[in-house]
Amino acid sequence: MRAWAPGKPAPAANPAGRPPANGHSADPQSEVLADEATHDSAADRRERERRSARPGTRILVVDDSPTIVALLKRMLVQNHFEVLVAYDGESALEIAHRERPDLIFLDIVLPGIDGFSALRKLRRDEATRNVPIIMISGNAQATEQFYVQRIGADDFMKKPFSRAEVFSRIEHLLDEQGVPRHASRRTEAPAATR
Repeated sequence: MRAWAPGKPAPAANPAGRPPANGHSADPQSEVLADEATHDSAADRRERERRSARPGTRILVVDDSPTIVALLKRMLVQNHFEVLVAYDGESALEIAHRERPDLIFLDIVLPGIDGFSALRKLRRDEATRNVPIIMISGNAQATEQFYVQRIGADDFMKKPFSRAEVFSRIEHLLDEQGVPRHASRRTEAPAATR
């Protein structure tokens, strides 16, 4: 084990977040820089006012991964959205038809009916035809994204995703009243305001 010498950078904290075993704390200057970076990124986010869907917006999350479902649900509930959940395509179709969500996050790879088939059926059903749908997948090949959009998805999100990306995708689908809209029903904002 190497000893720390004054005038040299201190060893980094271990993954558990505890100070190094030699008892010295991390370089105070790096802590300040980290705090400034955090402050700057928060200031940048506040500089551009983000639009949000109205509280109570009903969002259906469809994914066979309990981890992805839990992550998205937590993010959405924290923003006062109502979250419906399905772990397969068949359940997603039933819930979407019965509950008529305002927006759907739909994974491509699902047990039973896959996301592509579910998307086609949602677009053919009068009750769900105009619900905006964001497809999600761990495979972000450009051809897949193109295909998704050709058969009626409104957007595509690659896994893993960040909180900022989730809300940016939602914001992209909002109309002037903060309601998510399918591309065919959204009124386009003038290019200068985008």
